[in-house]
Amino acid sequence: MASDEQFPVHKPDEEWRRELTPEQYRVLRGHGTEPAGTSPLNEEHRTGVFRCAACGQQLFDSQAKFDSGTGWPSFFQPLEGAVATSVDRRLFMRRTEVHCARCGGHLGHV
Repeated sequence: MASDEQFPVHKPDEEWRRELTPEQYRVLRGHGTEPAGTSPLNEEHRTGVFRCAACGQQLFDSQAKFDSGTGWPSFFQPLEGAVATSVDRRLFMRRTEVHCARCGGHLGHV
């Protein structure tokens, strides 16, 4: 799992809690998972750019969005330099975690 100190945007935990909703904090800072099918971004079809809810970093162009059948918003390509990955060994398995390259906000797994 990535350490917050390695990202350009670093804030104390109390500040993140003030700025984010409880659910945003749980997912972005606590590496939580939204229940499948519950994200309003699943139904977002306007042209534009998807941004990190924590720091505003541009992450994905809307043209890279696709329906993966998983129930989570999915993208086949991030914007250049927008996301980073780390190895997540929680849950007794090795997974690749995707996070915002600017603030480290958890975006999911691939």
